[in-house]
Amino acid sequence: MCSDISVDEFKPRPDVALNALYEPLRHTLERSSACLEWELQLPWIDAIQRLKQHRRALILAHTYQAPEIFHGVADITGDSLALAQAAASAEAELIVLCGVYFMAETAKILAPGKRVLIADALAGCSLADAISAEDVRQLRRQHPGVPVVSYVNTSAAVKAESDACCTSANAVQVVESMGTQRVIFVPDRYLGSHVAAHTEVELILWPGSCEVHERFTARQVREARRQPDTRVLAHPECRPEVLQEADFVGSTHAMAQWLARERPAEVALITECAMSDNLRAQFPEVRFASTCQLCPHMKRITLPGIHHCLLSLEHEVKLDEAVSAAARRALQAMLKVGRPTRP
Repeated sequence: MCSDISVDEFKPRPDVALNALYEPLRHTLERSSACLEWELQLPWIDAIQRLKQHRRALILAHTYQAPEIFHGVADITGDSLALAQAAASAEAELIVLCGVYFMAETAKILAPGKRVLIADALAGCSLADAISAEDVRQLRRQHPGVPVVSYVNTSAAVKAESDACCTSANAVQVVESMGTQRVIFVPDRYLGSHVAAHTEVELILWPGSCEVHERFTARQVREARRQPDTRVLAHPECRPEVLQEADFVGSTHAMAQWLARERPAEVALITECAMSDNLRAQFPEVRFASTCQLCPHMKRITLPGIHHCLLSLEHEVKLDEAVSAAARRALQAMLKVGRPTRP
């Protein structure tokens, strides 16, 4: 697996000269993380950067990745839609996805001629596990002629059974693009409820949920308002009572756009912890309240894991061609709708 390169050449090196080379990155990470382990992280970051260049690889990292990955080794960062668009337009022959498995599948579906690896093959998703392809087929039998929109947080097999995919950023627009009075929306019931409140299309929902966002409570949101000027931003995968307490509800990308536009004195992001960490570097003048939840699946991705993936070329995503082709049509329908111009 590693016979094409010298393993020793790409080992992490505890070289004091690295500190000067990566000084700008250290300052970025110091603004992002209160638990910076720079002396341990730097050799891995450097080894990954060198190995990535040798492999001519492109690293895609989701917003929920830890700062040392998000800022330290990723070439492209963003939410699910941004990563899907990046995969579709990628020129690199090798893509390494730092996120959960459905994201790596999405990259492979949209870049079928590329070699797509995931940094940890066990990085799953409670939403993707909440529904199967057979579940979708059963829904179609129960509701003949009603189109299916599946959240991008689903397996390739579920996407293949769908008419279109969506992200939290463009779910309303995708649902309305179906041109029907009713739409089957799977699998997140909370996102589905939020979408239903913003469209006249009747949604048939599935009882799935994100184990991270579902943990937030309305009481936590109220407690997050430590000061009168604290603004609360919530992800639409949260419970309705949580969303009702928020000043703004939107995708991770929309939250970042809102921060750039509004520049509040203090903000509480009701979503995965790493997002606040990563945005601190971009908005140093904003105070970030500590209310958040960790995603155990996203946190399976580590610097040593990325290094091993690049070195060994393990954890390659392989899909059935028929499933991939059907899923690609659903994803292309999502990409055709694109992202709303303003959240």
